[in-house]
Amino acid sequence: MVEVLIADDEAMVRAGVRAILARDPAIEVVAEAADGHEAVEAVRRHRPALALVDIQMPGLDGIAAAARIHRELPGTGVVMLTTFGEDDFIARALWEGASGFLLKADDPRELLAGVHAVAAGGAYLSPRVAARVLEGLRSGRLPGAVSHRRPLDRLTGREREVLALLGAGLSNAEIGARLHLVEGTVKAHVSAILGKLGVRNRVEAAIAAYEAGLTGRG
Repeated sequence: MVEVLIADDEAMVRAGVRAILARDPAIEVVAEAADGHEAVEAVRRHRPALALVDIQMPGLDGIAAAARIHRELPGTGVVMLTTFGEDDFIARALWEGASGFLLKADDPRELLAGVHAVAAGGAYLSPRVAARVLEGLRSGRLPGAVSHRRPLDRLTGREREVLALLGAGLSNAEIGARLHLVEGTVKAHVSAILGKLGVRNRVEAAIAAYEAGLTGRG
């Protein structure tokens, strides 16, 4: 069962997201929050697998809440759920530790796919957000460290293999199955990759894989 927290200052939005998640019997909403401070406290209390966090909330905004959750409670993945798809919001959210980014106007199936992907240890950008990130990389307009090219010469051969599959969007379990590794070993490789590349999360690592041409699209 994937336990989820919903954080949004609009009650109707929270109800709508809860209704979508209720379609999947493998997902359980364990808490709701109306601002960033409540979201952080709810994660501390319930330790859900995933927090769906709106960017613009009163008090502590969603990006600041994502940063605190990522820093203090790294066992909970964070997916930003917002009406905003501007490059600066995307870059800030990813830099602060979010593992996924969805737009509220996306197909509800994207929400379910994103929840499962991030809960499984992967990363997820909705197609429209992914298109903006890739175009930002190509044009050089994506702000912040997200678009910075990173040398891969410090990685071992196995770590490069793991990074390539991570860049293709595979979860830890899927990477393990592909490379015949136990999931714990994959997690250790991913942690080593993040440290060696100096990136904060799987999304930035995936972007590094893309930029290095490991995914076949760079």
